[in-house]
Amino acid sequence: MKIAIIGTGNLGLSIAKGLVINNTYTTLYLTKRNLDTLSNWKEYKNVTLTKDNSKALSNADIIIFAVQPSQFDAILNEIKPILNDKHVLISTITGYTIGRMETQIGNQYPIIRAMPNTAISVGKSMTCLCNNVVGKKSLPIAEAIFNGLGTTLTIDENHMQAATVLCASGIAFWMRLIRATTQGGVQLGFDADVALQMSMQTAMGAASLLIETGTHPEEEIDRVTTPRGCTITGLNEMEHQGLSSSLIKGLNASFDKINEIAKQ
Repeated sequence: MKIAIIGTGNLGLSIAKGLVINNTYTTLYLTKRNLDTLSNWKEYKNVTLTKDNSKALSNADIIIFAVQPSQFDAILNEIKPILNDKHVLISTITGYTIGRMETQIGNQYPIIRAMPNTAISVGKSMTCLCNNVVGKKSLPIAEAIFNGLGTTLTIDENHMQAATVLCASGIAFWMRLIRATTQGGVQLGFDADVALQMSMQTAMGAASLLIETGTHPEEEIDRVTTPRGCTITGLNEMEHQGLSSSLIKGLNASFDKINEIAKQ
């Protein structure tokens, strides 16, 4: 696949890393205003670095946009004259709807919105997808790209804001939980690096257990809680301090913010 990533910042770079790891491209164009930060990418085969979005677009069939929302209008206006029917447009832009893209460039091009998270760089992203009418036939292309970089789920576009909070912002939320359990481990007497290793592996084990068994979290909690035991005591204290409530409030606060961004 001939792929161009327009805007190789943190997310764009994570996508690029995943594409390289899985060798899912024939040519790859990466665009950025400051190419110095991408200098080590010059050594990769069939990867071209450029500041010219039009050049990247002209040499690719699949265009992945990973720029800031405030930049996207100008970029769409810039590339509109050179778009053609071979192009499949994949947007990762937070809060930028398909309808808004169609207003800018027309509805004749396949448009797919994708919301991955930064775990895409290690092939573990949860990526939600949606598409316009023309883009339905091209959805398997996006699924092929992002399934090689983790797991995909196709949803209605009206749920994309919530998916962004749960999956993309969610990476940061889970990182904070791992950090907190690491800090707790240090207080319990472990060195920081040991506590971090224990926290990371336990978090991965918990997620893997649910994925592989298909059980509900509460069912697995019941397996490790005993009457008057240390696990239920710890869980109840966390709930008394507002663990679940604060997480849900945080998700809703992020959701309110992304809706505010979308209106700008």
